[in-house]
Amino acid sequence: MKNVRFVGLDVHAETIAAAVAEADGEVRSLGVIPNRAESVGRLIRKLGKPEQLRVCYEAGPTGYVLYWQLTQLGVKCEVVAPTLVPVKAGDRVKTDRRDAQKLARSYRAGDLTAVWVPDAAHEALRDLVRARWAAKRDQLRARHRLSKFLLRHGRRAPEGVNAWTDKHLQWIKSQVHFAQRAQEITLGDYLPITCPSASGGWSARLRRRSRACRSRCAR
Repeated sequence: MKNVRFVGLDVHAETIAAAVAEADGEVRSLGVIPNRAESVGRLIRKLGKPEQLRVCYEAGPTGYVLYWQLTQLGVKCEVVAPTLVPVKAGDRVKTDRRDAQKLARSYRAGDLTAVWVPDAAHEALRDLVRARWAAKRDQLRARHRLSKFLLRHGRRAPEGVNAWTDKHLQWIKSQVHFAQRAQEITLGDYLPITCPSASGGWSARLRRRSRACRSRCAR
């Protein structure tokens, strides 16, 4: 283990600050590189043999692309939980280079907690779940807007027709009309999002893709 070098990476969308903790105790900054595959490859070659490197970075919005790239280069990499990184009392100066050095030092000491990294299939499924969640959230917001729009203009569904049922949506499509062209356009903009039964709508497409994905996972 004396030849192992522990590398901490502070990863952002466009840049990566790197630092290394040597086995003899020295912790030093390696500077900032572009967050590009070729730049990461040059950094790894500069640091030495891949099997002698231990690299970590915090989980965040950049995902796991860097993890997959490093493992393909033969480097052992771990993605760590940012909320569990030790913080010294009174240490309020925060820069990318200092954060990278702190990661390298803590990684060498064994003070970091790794998170589970999904494979490509799991990550694809998670992307689909996020897309469905966002679509349902957008649909709910659109329904609220359409409800307020109809209420402002005194358009009320007939007695016994529950909101957002097929009968309710059919009533909106066939019975709700406006004299002003701008209001007709407004209504037309809301309907494709609020109506999940439209066979060509984005909501229907997401449901079909979800069923296909679940079917593949079941196999």
